Amino acid sequence: MKPSWETVVSSKAGLIELEINDQDPGFHSMIEELSTEIQPGIVGVKASDLCQRLSIEMIDTSEEN
Repeated sequence: MKPSWETVVSSKAGLIELEINDQDPGFHSMIEELSTEIQPGIVGVKASDLCQRLSIEMIDTSEEN
């Protein structure tokens, strides 16, 4: 079941476009749980952690075949 703050805008050719309601308290609590301080006053979330939480598979397009 997808979170209440997430809306799938499109899903084509393996690419998913999401719209996120960043005012939703559920979104804020998830971001707070996943975030780490990069430098004083700046926090970030690893894309891999966010995708794992959302059950989205990341594909590394920089790898050579």
